[in-house]
Amino acid sequence: MQPLISCNHVHYSYHTLQGETPALNDIHFQVNEGEFVSIVGPSGCGKSTLLSLLCGLNEPESGTICFKGKPIGQQNRCRIGYMLQHDHLFEWRSVWKNILLGLEIQKKVTEDAILEAEHLLKLYGLYPFKNARPSQLSGGMRQRAALIRTLLLHPDLLLLDEPFSALDYQTRLKVSDDIGGIIRNSGKTAILVTHDLSEAVSLGDRAIVLTPLPAGIQKTIPIDFAKELSPLERRNTNVFKDYFNQIWKELNPHEP
Repeated sequence: MQPLISCNHVHYSYHTLQGETPALNDIHFQVNEGEFVSIVGPSGCGKSTLLSLLCGLNEPESGTICFKGKPIGQQNRCRIGYMLQHDHLFEWRSVWKNILLGLEIQKKVTEDAILEAEHLLKLYGLYPFKNARPSQLSGGMRQRAALIRTLLLHPDLLLLDEPFSALDYQTRLKVSDDIGGIIRNSGKTAILVTHDLSEAVSLGDRAIVLTPLPAGIQKTIPIDFAKELSPLERRNTNVFKDYFNQIWKELNPHEP
């Protein structure tokens, strides 16, 4: 089966007036359709840089990144949705206008798209706030609105760059559970970058552990839970701690 996205021996460096800093070193992995992959690593190791390459915002210095067997480019880049650390909802637009923004930019505001937008707002509990401003929403509600905005464009792949990091811990648990469930129920493929190892385990089908800068792949850890378990339910299983400890030891090899 052809992978949805493949990263083939990718190298990348940051360039400044002071010189060159290697950021990614021989990154090589594949992601199949319907898979949820977590990427973890030390702070500043290049995780977000990797996402920028995966969605075509930057190009590798060597190696290739392919989407459905073809190099990432203008034609297939629009099939990739990118959810950032902050929701980037515009305060001068209502929730409704915010979730339609991507469709407006792509000139795809059709009758069917409007019906789908209303359906998603109802499905994820935001319909009563359709005409509200973003400042009237909780942090979790804002993230759900941002995800709906992304899903309305029907991306084949979702890139998630620490999308829950700005939330307090209790809200973060609830929203990651909600959004993890939404992504799985929609059958989307997702790649999550996170510093939170519990999040990586509770959401992912496998975890890719990166080394310190320049980032290479230290280890890939398969994560196997019963498919019917939600992210929150995964945290209550006996094997959850085992997966957490595996990743922790890879990130902290010198600790006892």
